[in-house]
Amino acid sequence: MNGEINLLTLLSLVVAIVAIVKLRSVLGRRTGDDDARIEARRREARLQKTAAAAGSDNKVVALPRRDREPEPSEQAVSVAEVEARIKSFAGEDTDLAKQLTDILKLDSAFDPEHFLRGARQAYEMIVTAFAEGNRRTLRDLLSADVLDSFSKAISEREQRGQVIDQSFVGINKADLLEAEVSPKGVASITVRFVSQLISATRDKSGTVIEGDDARIKDVTDIWTFSRDISTKDARRNLNWKLVGTQAPN
Repeated sequence: MNGEINLLTLLSLVVAIVAIVKLRSVLGRRTGDDDARIEARRREARLQKTAAAAGSDNKVVALPRRDREPEPSEQAVSVAEVEARIKSFAGEDTDLAKQLTDILKLDSAFDPEHFLRGARQAYEMIVTAFAEGNRRTLRDLLSADVLDSFSKAISEREQRGQVIDQSFVGINKADLLEAEVSPKGVASITVRFVSQLISATRDKSGTVIEGDDARIKDVTDIWTFSRDISTKDARRNLNWKLVGTQAPN
């Protein structure tokens, strides 16, 4: 009985040892696919390391060269160049050319193209601020009289519980109509703007009572901007303010 048990036990051990050896031979052996996967992982690691190094180099910002070309605003423009630009700008309107030149005589830094670029920006800011009821923005861009008129219109609108739903599409055209310098040295320039807006006025319930919130409409405004250029100290203030509005004829 004991001999049979010992024989069975011995046979079981032999079978177990053979199974373990075969299992180890399978698990411990790398196939060609395994080698390919390992090599692929190594290549990926090398690529990631290279990319990280390149990314680190890209964070270095090159300093601008000292001999770079100055921006247009940095370039010194002679009075003669501005006079020539005024004549080209005014075209056949000799009166406008003379009026702009009168401003240039007092303010050698005046440039009609720079003025018109700023006027276009101011127009969009003012139209948007008025629709939003943003008095703070208007205060910096309007004269006292015009600010008072705009503020009253905003207050009346607020009292009625109305809001303006507006999107500014853009300015199609902006033309200088006339310019002058007063005896006190205050320069004024009148500009005609042709713009496109989507605008609708809503009541308390949100119902559109004026305008159309789904249609672009053309709007023409004639605005006059003013700035004191009488003295050197006055000319340090480069801000033009809206001093008058009028409806087109």
